[in-house]
Order: sequence, then structure tokens, then C-alpha cells
Amino acid sequence: MELHELTIAEARRLLAKREISARELTAAHLSRIEALDPGIGAFLTVTAEEALAAADASDQRLAAGRAGPLEGIPLAVKDVLCTRGVRTSCGSRILENFVPPYDATAVARLRQAGAVLLGKLNMDEFAMGSSTENSAFRVTRNPWDPDRTPGGSSGGSAAAVAARLCLGALGSDTGGSIRQPASHCGVVGLKPTYGRVSRYGLVAFASSLDQVGPFGRRVEDAALLLEAIAGHDPADSTSAREPVPAFAAGLEKGIQGLKIGIPAEYRAAEGLDPEVGRAVEEAVSDLARRGAQPVEISLPHMRYAVAVYYVIAPAEASSNLARYDGVKYGRRAQDEAELLSMYRKTRGRHFGPEVRRRIVIGTYCLSAGYYDAYYGKASQVRSLIVRDFAEAFRRCDAIACPTAPTPAFRLGEKTADPLTLYLADIFTIPANLAGIPAVSVPCAFSSAGLPIGLQLMGKAFDEETILRLAAALEEERGLFRRRPG
Repeated sequence: MELHELTIAEARRLLAKREISARELTAAHLSRIEALDPGIGAFLTVTAEEALAAADASDQRLAAGRAGPLEGIPLAVKDVLCTRGVRTSCGSRILENFVPPYDATAVARLRQAGAVLLGKLNMDEFAMGSSTENSAFRVTRNPWDPDRTPGGSSGGSAAAVAARLCLGALGSDTGGSIRQPASHCGVVGLKPTYGRVSRYGLVAFASSLDQVGPFGRRVEDAALLLEAIAGHDPADSTSAREPVPAFAAGLEKGIQGLKIGIPAEYRAAEGLDPEVGRAVEEAVSDLARRGAQPVEISLPHMRYAVAVYYVIAPAEASSNLARYDGVKYGRRAQDEAELLSMYRKTRGRHFGPEVRRRIVIGTYCLSAGYYDAYYGKASQVRSLIVRDFAEAFRRCDAIACPTAPTPAFRLGEKTADPLTLYLADIFTIPANLAGIPAVSVPCAFSSAGLPIGLQLMGKAFDEETILRLAAALEEERGLFRRRPG
């Protein structure tokens, strides 16, 4: 038995029966990271000694019958989540040496559940990107084809799960940064409802859009991780006081009678690869054979979603990233006696080009004389998008569409044209603007052997329904049995 091939659910059962130990499971993944990650680039920091110590503690709790729900499970987290005593760089030179004194709530809850954390995963700098090429430290490669991107900004998380370097991972999703890389890497990625998971300790990009969520090889794994990290947190004023269902147990309810909305607007979306379009149609047909009912719906303001996002998100980023000025923490330009010059050189030298671009866009949109024309107007259109979803969900229980318009593209293919790269999130951005849950589940492989994901969006705080649909498709297709070469 190859321990790295286990799912979270399988590993839990074997650990509970004491057929394997947490130390054996952790050591197997650390060995795999050492062997394979130099060619993938998923990890920025590997905490091997800490992981083995945590695994030994898990074995003691397992032996004493005090195991948590994720006891002994080796996981990793995106480097945008604060980890006590472990570097948290956000993929940026400006935070290259930042070591937080506390854990993000999502990380703390994984530890409380007994999880073993293997390290921190690569990402686009400050989560700004769709290919993980904007990391200041290294490029992450897609395990299915090392010449292609794993997606972004949580590319390290998706690649690590796909390559069996960990059993599951956490990422963050502001405009598709969990779902798009999940699609490109052939794994399951879930963006929960805004407020379902605490954002405390998540380094902010766009505060009204950011959300923490899980990656897993199977839908059940993502459900188990969501159960562990979800729930109200008094440290986050946007955290919702909603009960946390038993998401994994809910997968057994089936999908008979569920209505799946098919938006007419997505079929004519710019840049949709015909292979992706066909794969999504076939996936919906599979769900219909299992008892779901497809219905036509309309989301008329979706065509404005990308434009709205690239006003709101940079505006919020401009405000959030103002704190990185070389004074409080992070790197500072040296030998600058004059304060404003130190600010300029610190930010100019240590922020990457994509982060600087978005700060400039956001500052412009918030400036006097332009606020109403840009940020104010974008906020109004965002309200129309929220209303479109509310109307659509009166006719259906979930909405299906592609996760990404194409399979994974080649590294360097879109770096010279940021606007083309921004359109990689054309299908994922609306869920963030509306604050609703969405999941990407593998639904097919392209003629080139690259994964294609189906996105399922649900009503606020109804992650259970979209997970049930995703699990039904997973069982129907069985694509989880395929693995990168």
C-alpha cells in the first residue's frame, strides 16, 4: 500500500484502526516532497521536524482514544495564512522574513482537529494572479504537464494535492483562486460562502471577496476539511453565526430531484474552449441521469463581472496593502533618511509588477473625482449581479458552468498580456462578487490529457447541495482514479 495514494477518508479509517501510524503517513509524504517537489515547486517552506513531532503526538492521542476528526492527517496551507513561528511570505519579497506570532483561525482549527501541517505552499504574490507565475520565489508547475501552469493564485495548493505531496490543503479564493487551479490540476476545490470560514489571520487582498477554502482529491475530503475549519469566529466580524452541517455525511443523500441551472450567457462566453464546453454539457447530462433536472436560467449582468471585479478588488487591495510601508514589519529600503523616499523605494523594490499594477489601478479608482465613476458604479453593478443570482435560485438549487474557459495553459503564454490572463477567471469571479459557495470538480480530460473542471454554484450557506452534486459526478465519472504521470 502506497501511503501517499490514500484519501483523507481512507487514511482516517486506517489510523483509527491503528493499521498505519501518523508518523509513517507523515514520513511518506515528507519523502515524496523531498523527491518530487524540486520539479514541481509547490512548497515554499517545509516544516519536517515540526510535522514529525505533531505526528508523534497524534499517535499518542490515537492510542489513548482521544483522536480529533483529522488526527494524523498530513496537510499543507497556502502561504497567505498566518502560521505561528513559521514564515508567512504571501509569495512576496516584502514579507520574505515575516514570522507571525499567531495562527490564522483556519490553521488553528486544523491543529485542534489533529491535522499534521507539512509546510506552506507557493502562490501568486499576495494572491494576485491566475498562474502562480507571480510568486517572487519560484514558479509552480502543473503535475499533469510541467510545461503548463497549475493555475492560481493557489497553484501550490492544487499542485501539491494533485502530486500526492499532501492529503489535502487550504487555499484562498478572491476571484477563483481555489477553483481555477483545482480545475487545472484535476482535484476538488471549494470556495465556501463568504462568512462561512473565518478570515482572521488570512493576509488580506480584497476583504469583501476573500475566502478560505479546502482542496482534496475527493469531494468527501473537501467536505471533511470544510467541517474542520468552518464556523463562527468572534475574531472576524464578518464571520457568520451559521450552524456547521456534517457535510461529509450529507453526501449520501443523493441528488434526486435537484434542479441545476444552466446559464445561457456562459455558452457564448469569450474564449470558451469547445472541448471545455462539451465536457460541461456531458457532465450535466450525467447528473441528469442520476436524477437531477437541468433548467435554463439567465444571469444577464454576468458579462460585467470581470470589469466589476477589476475595479473592486484592486481598490480594496490598494487600501489593504498600504500597511506594507517598511515601518511596522516586512522589508525596508535601507540607507534612506527621508521618509517618503523610504516608502517609495520599499514598495517599489519589494512589490512585484502585478501587485504594483493593481495598487495603481485601485488607487486611481478610489481617487477624488473618479470614485463615483469607477468604484461607486462597480458596486452598483455588483448589486445587480447579486440580484441575478437571487432570481436564478428561485428556479434552481445549483448552477453549473465551466470552472475555467480552457485547460491549463503553458507557462509564459499569457504573462505579456495581463488582460488575457484576467479572463481566465471569467467563470469564477461572479461567485465571489455574490458571496455564494462554489466548487470545482473534475469532469473530463482534454484531448491533450489535461483535466477539465465543472463548477457548481449554490445558495448562500448551502455548500451541502453543491457537494452532493459534485460527489454524484465524481462517482459517475471515476476520474479521481487517474493520476499524473
